[in-house]
Amino acid sequence: MTQLFRWGGACAFLVSLLSMPAMYMVRLAEPATTGGLGEAFINIALFTIFALHHSVMARTGAKRWITRVVPADLERSVYVWIASLLFLAVCLLWRPLPGVLWQAGGVPTGVLFLFQGAGVLLMLAAARIVGIWELAGVRQPDPTRAIDFRADGPFAIVRHPIYLGWVLMVFPTPVMTTGRLLFAVVSTLYLVVAIPLEEALLVEMYGEAYQRYQRQMRWRLVPYLW
Repeated sequence: MTQLFRWGGACAFLVSLLSMPAMYMVRLAEPATTGGLGEAFINIALFTIFALHHSVMARTGAKRWITRVVPADLERSVYVWIASLLFLAVCLLWRPLPGVLWQAGGVPTGVLFLFQGAGVLLMLAAARIVGIWELAGVRQPDPTRAIDFRADGPFAIVRHPIYLGWVLMVFPTPVMTTGRLLFAVVSTLYLVVAIPLEEALLVEMYGEAYQRYQRQMRWRLVPYLW
């Protein structure tokens, strides 16, 4: 049953990830004919609920609370299950909005697609290093295991290459509808808020090892900017 629960969470994780491009590329590709601030507030509320879980439940105290209810070796899987279902809800319930901000054609379209493809590849490369099975909840991360934080590969670009890959996926689109822009802005703002919290947790867990990496790689999300 334990393995079934873990692999079920991994499947939910995969479905939630696949739902994002389906939502972004299909439902948000065309502007809505009606709607306005009400739909925008609903979208923001949906992502806020997901973001609060994603940040709060990643904290050490929340993890200790989870392990009072479930076995410690299932803590990551429980987190993945809840986060995946919440993100799936965001993607299924996100509402298109009226309006198109830009629509590229010709060479610019190809360039923008290249940026998006680079974002996908960057995310996959970084996830492979972090540990895909840990991210999917199949394996429980070991907090006592020493990690060699190094500015290599995607982590030689910024400290959070998965997040940079996300930004490259959601912003440089040939057709930027209002619904797409709101999704890109809200999700990126969450990353900007979450990164300092995440790094504070990493310093708490790994101390000088992570602080050394921070000094080695100055840029958090955008090279030469922040």
